[in-house]
Amino acid sequence: MRCFFRSRSPAGSVTVIAGAGPTGLALAHELALAGVRTVVVESLAERVEQTKGGTIQPRTAELLELRGLLEAMHARAVDREPVGGHFATLPVPLDCSRWQTRHPYPLSIRQDLVEEVLEHAALARGAGLRRGHPVTDAEQDTEGVTVTTTERTFRARYLVACDGGHSTVRKLLRLPFPGRPGTFQAVLAEIRLASVSALVPERAGHISGLTRAAGGYWSMLVPVGGDRYRLTFAPEDEAAALSGPVTESEIVDALTVVYGEDTRLAHVLAASRWSDATRQLDHYRHGRILFAGDAAHIHPPLGGQGLNLGVQNAINLGWKLAATLHGWAPDGLLDTYQEERHPAAARVLHHTSAQRVLAGPNPAEDVAALRDIFTDLLSLPDTNHRLAGMMSGLDAPGRVPDAELVTDEGTTRLSALLRSGRGLLLDLTGGHPLPPGWSDRVDRVHAKPDHQLTEAALLLRPDGYRCWSPVGGPLEAALSRWFGVAATGDAV
Repeated sequence: MRCFFRSRSPAGSVTVIAGAGPTGLALAHELALAGVRTVVVESLAERVEQTKGGTIQPRTAELLELRGLLEAMHARAVDREPVGGHFATLPVPLDCSRWQTRHPYPLSIRQDLVEEVLEHAALARGAGLRRGHPVTDAEQDTEGVTVTTTERTFRARYLVACDGGHSTVRKLLRLPFPGRPGTFQAVLAEIRLASVSALVPERAGHISGLTRAAGGYWSMLVPVGGDRYRLTFAPEDEAAALSGPVTESEIVDALTVVYGEDTRLAHVLAASRWSDATRQLDHYRHGRILFAGDAAHIHPPLGGQGLNLGVQNAINLGWKLAATLHGWAPDGLLDTYQEERHPAAARVLHHTSAQRVLAGPNPAEDVAALRDIFTDLLSLPDTNHRLAGMMSGLDAPGRVPDAELVTDEGTTRLSALLRSGRGLLLDLTGGHPLPPGWSDRVDRVHAKPDHQLTEAALLLRPDGYRCWSPVGGPLEAALSRWFGVAATGDAV
């Protein structure tokens, strides 16, 4: 029997998120933090234990630190060598040290454990989660969206589709998903091993030490704790790729050929096929329905980008949607989600396409030569720095390092001052008071900076990005641009 989730307002006061993956749960946490009544609807009845994305890049780690969520991720992470990420599996680690980050190495963690942390945090702040509730219909009007699931109907102000690369919401709206279809298929399997040979890696590390090619297969085997591994493999002859459900015999064949007969399968936890398809929605907003994560863009899984793109989408969108719902958003604020995040994803689609050429399992002679030259270029500090910033997300415009600060209350870090999800005026000289009218949305902190911050003051958005410094014009103009019209009767 269906029931209706309605509030007293005609459009309802709830925001519905379709999909309880990392993107949807991160968004639920952001909205709940901002006091928005939020419900996540998920088609799966329970969380799937799988590594899947498996990597938190340095910039995503910084954003999770802003919300106090990174420590719990570290507690669940896989032990790995302290080594940088990669570009196209080339054997030169990316060096993030020049980007002034406290998190220079990717964090290896199963995706279901990322979801566990985000789910607990979102629910603790009051978000709702309905598992086993696949979306079956979504109809919008000028006031809101009616979201129908197999069990319930919700009347929402907004619907955000975070329901993956095969997004049901995207299909219900009949939206084109332009791009390139896949050119090959590979297998991703979550497995337990009964025994291992000396060829099986003992510890996660740089990808170049985790990949092997033998007997017509390309494979990557990553230890993810105990006897559990993430196995990726594909025939070097792309024409030999299979279709349909992954069979246990396929997995056994690949393991035996690549890692020897002493490597024996104990159990297949999950297995699926993936391709290098590349697609992106032209627009992430369609009226009161928005898209984030894989529902908005898909790309080859090279360099651990997908989960990170989705979580960064969520943290960008969350405060803007909350501001819109609370009524203080300036004109066009919600549209900056498209303006900022669409190019970010397009960039990932572009460089993962390039990596696909360099990382192909059976490179032609000219591609092999290109790999050799590119490996040499990666050994140059400036080239490595450039690509490290791109792959880690640390070169994001407006990013501010997590500086150590001394306030009237003692020593703290910039990230700790943004835990509330509000804007922050960081006054580093004592000469920049917060003008009247914005204290309900923006905190002001007077602090002495470390060497990483040289400006006299900074205005930061709730997602931690710089949106003003004194050289950028009047503070009031930036406050109005990002935090709306000043409220009346506010104290300084």
